[in-house]
Amino acid sequence: MVFNQLHEMIQRVQQHEKCVFSFPSLSGNDNSEALPESIPSAPGTLPHFMEEPDDAYIIKSNPIVLRCKAMPAMQIFFKCNGEWVHQNEHVSEESMDETTGLKVREVFINVTRQQVEDFHGPEDYWCQCVAWSHLGTSKSRKASVRIAYLRKNFEQDPQGKEVPIEGMIVLHCRPPEGVPAAEVEWLKNEEPIDSNLDENIDTRADHNLIIRQARLSDSGNYTCMAANIVAKRRSMSATVVVYVNGGWSSWTEWSNCNARCGRGWQKRSRTCTNPAPLNGGAFCEGMSVQKITCTSLCPVDGNWEVWSEWSVCSPECEHLRVRECIAPPPRNGGKYCEGLSQESENCTEGLCIQDIETASDIALYSGLGAAVIAVAVLVVGVTLYRRSQSEYGVDVIDSSALTGGFQTFNFKTVRQGNSLLLNSSMQPDLTVSRTYSGPICLQDPMDKELMTESSLFNPLSDIKVKVQSSFMVSLGVTERAEYHGKAHSGTFPHGNNRAFGTIQARNKATYIQNLSSISTTSELKTTAIFGHLGGRLVVPNTGVSLLIPHGAIPEESSWEIYLAITQKESSLQPEGTDVLLGPEVTCGPSDLSVSTPFALTIPHCAEVSSEHWNIHLKKRTQQGKWEEVMSVEEETTSCYCLLDPYACHILLNSFGTYALIGEPISDCAIRQLKVAVFGCLSCNSLDYNLRVYCMDNTPCAFQEVVSDERLQGGQLLEEPKLLHFKGNTFSLQISVLDIPPFLWRIKPFTACQEVPFSRVWCSGQKPLHCAFSLERYTPATTQLSCKICVRQVKGHEQILQIQTSILENERETIAFFAHDDSNFPAQMGPKAFKIPYSIRQRICATFDTPNAKGKDWQMLAQKNSINRNLSYFATQSSPSAVILDLWEARHQHDGDLDSLACALEEIGRTHSKISDITETEIEEPDFNYSRQNGL
Repeated sequence: MVFNQLHEMIQRVQQHEKCVFSFPSLSGNDNSEALPESIPSAPGTLPHFMEEPDDAYIIKSNPIVLRCKAMPAMQIFFKCNGEWVHQNEHVSEESMDETTGLKVREVFINVTRQQVEDFHGPEDYWCQCVAWSHLGTSKSRKASVRIAYLRKNFEQDPQGKEVPIEGMIVLHCRPPEGVPAAEVEWLKNEEPIDSNLDENIDTRADHNLIIRQARLSDSGNYTCMAANIVAKRRSMSATVVVYVNGGWSSWTEWSNCNARCGRGWQKRSRTCTNPAPLNGGAFCEGMSVQKITCTSLCPVDGNWEVWSEWSVCSPECEHLRVRECIAPPPRNGGKYCEGLSQESENCTEGLCIQDIETASDIALYSGLGAAVIAVAVLVVGVTLYRRSQSEYGVDVIDSSALTGGFQTFNFKTVRQGNSLLLNSSMQPDLTVSRTYSGPICLQDPMDKELMTESSLFNPLSDIKVKVQSSFMVSLGVTERAEYHGKAHSGTFPHGNNRAFGTIQARNKATYIQNLSSISTTSELKTTAIFGHLGGRLVVPNTGVSLLIPHGAIPEESSWEIYLAITQKESSLQPEGTDVLLGPEVTCGPSDLSVSTPFALTIPHCAEVSSEHWNIHLKKRTQQGKWEEVMSVEEETTSCYCLLDPYACHILLNSFGTYALIGEPISDCAIRQLKVAVFGCLSCNSLDYNLRVYCMDNTPCAFQEVVSDERLQGGQLLEEPKLLHFKGNTFSLQISVLDIPPFLWRIKPFTACQEVPFSRVWCSGQKPLHCAFSLERYTPATTQLSCKICVRQVKGHEQILQIQTSILENERETIAFFAHDDSNFPAQMGPKAFKIPYSIRQRICATFDTPNAKGKDWQMLAQKNSINRNLSYFATQSSPSAVILDLWEARHQHDGDLDSLACALEEIGRTHSKISDITETEIEEPDFNYSRQNGL
């Protein structure tokens, strides 16, 4: 139809213009012949395009429509890629412009995906339209046609980052290849980001996301979104974390000096809160607590000066004398003097004559005299009456009933009416006698029998009784040391001194109660007599020892020296999270002083690390208070501390009571706990008790548990294991696992017990104890196998495999202690030392002598891993001797002389090992004991 219309139009034009021209055929398949570029001249205007074809994209398989509209136009055809489009593919619409009256023609064609794909030209597929009018032809712009697509994979996905606050964040994104090019949009936590609303964010730079200054609110998951007319694509999410590194707050003011008198310390602290670390930011570097030593002026209590001379006798027959509180006056908060500062008395010995003004005065004095006489008569009468009513005589009690089988003692009497006295501050005495006085009423033979029963004297060890009369009974108490040499009065420490007052014994229960209230000693102790040659004192199986060097005690002198461990509650109460790391150790007598330092070894339970622990040595004063001696890391010349993994070796010049305190600096501070499991049959024959102990990893703590278990009939079921308990506030869990289901059972909800952190961390020297009760189904079950799991939440865990027989005769015995030193609690003279004395003298003579390269004893210290606080040794008369004393304390169990010889050989001072000493020196009498011990 379009072709016919075109021919009709041409014919009319030919007739009108009287000229002939022809169009090439558009109906055939040959479209290569071009239409005429212009029509012969005719009145009018060239076609004007009102709408030209636009660039288009083919989406999937959907064809696109190109349109062209021109005025005036007799005909419009499309030409694509230089070839005319067949007339059948054109759709034409014709209209009249109402304003100009000119003819308006609009033409449409479809372009399919196949057409575009089949075109293989040097440029994109294009189309343009050609419009004819009477005046000629006009061509439209070329419109390109492309197939639209968007690939799936991003050329570059954004990557997650961790940036500090106020740092710059740059997230790169290269969208997938596509036609048309994809537009990029950024999402944060699935919400679009509008850079126009936030000046801190820029998304315009080559699809990248730029945050100029990171804020905490900028943390989140970021996604790059690419989209065009075909599809949308999402990149991998990138997690951005804005972290804050911790910053220290300002230091607090220095605290008051902790010592009210003398040397102490004061501290200040700061917190990592300015700002606090967030989102994985680094914790503050440095110390959170600083300590410095301080000295407080000791308070001085005031004291009265001597009384002044009496004043002149006054008209009132009195004279005065005064005194002042100036000898010395109270200072530094000391107490003011007690008593009167003025005193007066009659100065005429009652001969002063004064007028009695009225008769009433005479009556007053007469009445007072009569009253005094009446009271005196009443007192005398009551006294005579009580004596006449006394039930006691000298021959009432047969003293043989009480003295049979006991040794007699000398007796002291004390004033009746005193209550039971316990004075723990007095120095105890091995041979001190306990004195009891007062009337005891034994009304029948039952009373005598009561006095001789063993249950009466069980609370007191070695009690002796002798009755001298019916009014006086004396009790003598001698406390025993588990290990002791010759005992001398006044030299051995005990838990407390006891003085006993009057006890009325008319009631049996009252008497027994009073005796049982007297506590027994709470110490492990050993004692021996040492001379000029020195020696070693050990509390067996506790790790506590005392080394007295040769020459520390003057010649021709012998001292009885003791070493004791407080087993019960320590008087030292740590502050805050501070921990008592080992036993409280006492050595003495405290009034003795040595000429060279002695070595005290105290075990501890800390995992040694200066980054996590600040360890202090404290000493108890005579007033019972504790004061700090030094920090282990402190440089001082008063004493020396060498911290080994399991013990602290301390060089001291004065005896006393010492303890180690640990101050955790971080949550990574580790307290080493020993986990042990004991078991025994219950009173019920079917029940079996498991007791799990968590105690400090010190020999003395384990010995205390073993001693208690022996009393309860408990047996160690598995070799103890070590648990690293961190100071991170997480609790401890103890559970029983893998119980044989058809042989044993445990009560529901009792198989696991949880212990709060504070109870474990601040338990002092008290072992933590958890008990589990298991029940057999039948008495025939004699074997028990299970697991004990002990773990700290988010921390270390230990599994103890229990495989045992509940019958004692079939049970395998497990050794308690690694070092059995109970056979030699005290060693005197050369036997106590690993290094023979002659060799020791040669070493000291060699290394105490300075040379051109410096003090050789410093090299000796360095080779023995003594690198700190060398100024302490420099103040000693023989630095090498003190270093060797420290070596002896560290190697009391192994006596590794080869390592010492290697150290000497490295220095270049000697080329022979100490173990290769000549046979003549080895056979000296003083060293026979060393040879027997493998040296």
